[in-house]
Amino acid sequence: MSNMSNRTANPCVGEPPFAIDNIRNQDLFGIILYSVLTFMATISLLVFLEECVYIYKKVPANKKSVIIWVNGAAPVISTMSCIGMWIPKAVMITDMTSATYFAIVVFKFLIMMLEEIGGDKAFLKRASKHKLKISTGPCCCCCPCLPHVAITRRTLFLLKLGSFQFALLKLIFTLLSIILWTDGNFNLQDMSITGAAIWINPFVGILTVIALWPVSIIFMHLRTTLRTLKIIPKYAMYQLVLILSQLQTAIINILAMSGVIACSPPFSSPARGYMLSQQLLILEMFIITLVTRLLYRRQYDPLPEEEPDDNENKMITLTSRRFVSTVDGGNVDAEDRHGPAEFLPSLPAVKMIMM
Repeated sequence: MSNMSNRTANPCVGEPPFAIDNIRNQDLFGIILYSVLTFMATISLLVFLEECVYIYKKVPANKKSVIIWVNGAAPVISTMSCIGMWIPKAVMITDMTSATYFAIVVFKFLIMMLEEIGGDKAFLKRASKHKLKISTGPCCCCCPCLPHVAITRRTLFLLKLGSFQFALLKLIFTLLSIILWTDGNFNLQDMSITGAAIWINPFVGILTVIALWPVSIIFMHLRTTLRTLKIIPKYAMYQLVLILSQLQTAIINILAMSGVIACSPPFSSPARGYMLSQQLLILEMFIITLVTRLLYRRQYDPLPEEEPDDNENKMITLTSRRFVSTVDGGNVDAEDRHGPAEFLPSLPAVKMIMM
């Protein structure tokens, strides 16, 4: 009896309700809403599984893993949100699982862009004549004075490391948060200076910004080369998943903890905020899953060879004109005059033509 009284007393304050209490308190509209959202989450998962079969059969071996990881971002978040919607007490675990998966997706998206161009060696070969623009978001978009960086193996390794650290450290901090939560020392609603959440969450936010920077740098460098592979809408979907799963959820949770979102028994204000966030994510990820399927379901042909720059074309044309003028015995302008040493390698060919 005391346990039941604790569940029902003052529903606007306290922890989220149990799953059975959540189901019993649903009216007709709530049942329809939960059923439709569950159907959307199920369709998202089935579409992802069908896409995995297609990728496994049609995609080259070096791209299978990364494309499956990137494709799974929206379905995994949708599935975790559906579980959190039905089991409100598991919202923290499901949110952490989704965030950890997306941390890996950030790194995998960087690798996918490199694999689309042919791998690390092909990227370094194509980009050896260019430099990277590092004054991009989210770190340095307000610093256009930053110099461009030469593309070397060391630079590529640092870019990969910048994204990989988020995938690794996010998993470590997730496990640490769960361990502290089981001991009663981690609570997302505890924003006091002595709470663990106030220290872990900002640090994870800094790691997120650092990890997104290398992806943005590589995208800005390859967006023209990979335009035929629809890299721009793919990057837009990746950014949209980031904004909806991270920024939107954080804003709703802040509004709920500040009391802007009113309580609705058996949900307190924070619990109702979490519930609204899960329901929105299911709908949004369902749409993103369908769009992503259209973008990645294609023939994966190799990229054409890179065309020479304008400067190279001008140099080739000018050299050819000078060579022809020399063979024909024509007059050469003052600006086209050359020393004897420049044409020494071509003298045998000239003699043969004149004979």
